Amino acid sequence: MSTDSAKVTDLIGHLGDTDESRRKAAASSLFTLGANLAWPLADAWMADAELAALFVTERYGDPRTTYPETTVGVAVSPGNFMRIRAAHGDPAEAGVPPDQDAREIELHPAAGVRLDILTSRNPGGTGALARFLQRNGEGIQQVEFRVRDAARAQELLRAKFRLTPVYPTARPGANGTVVNFFLLPASGGEKVLVELFEVPQPL
Repeated sequence: MSTDSAKVTDLIGHLGDTDESRRKAAASSLFTLGANLAWPLADAWMADAELAALFVTERYGDPRTTYPETTVGVAVSPGNFMRIRAAHGDPAEAGVPPDQDAREIELHPAAGVRLDILTSRNPGGTGALARFLQRNGEGIQQVEFRVRDAARAQELLRAKFRLTPVYPTARPGANGTVVNFFLLPASGGEKVLVELFEVPQPL
């Protein structure tokens, strides 16, 4: 996934700014850049009533415009991860399964703006985030849509839209979620990694 790399790098730098207004503006811009890669795909999915019913939705901008609840995942270096975390008051790290190559914090700096800040546990290794950072540098790594049933949503995307998930079945994600991923073509010849995540309900 790529956007204007210089612009994204600049915005990521401002996420760790001492000025709160700059941090919020940078977060909002990164969210918009990431969401605009994935929302055109969601338009087709939301037009299918059976699939649309599986998404947790939210209104963004125009009150008539509804999209899946969206989080933009931003991959950063370990040093920037710590700087951004400190600038936002040291939020707790998400509970990422130990077999996965990720450290993660969640930022919600403004209404409707959700970012996951991600870095590699082993920057020189072969994990997914390490490889992304080695290949692309810091940037928007994924866009996440919240669903009520990740396994069923995966089945419908495969059956109705002929889309193949990264993993054959949904797998454990951060903080007890259930997730799967789709690497999909976006506008302008780009690709976007879309994560579907389910927050299991207490029994």
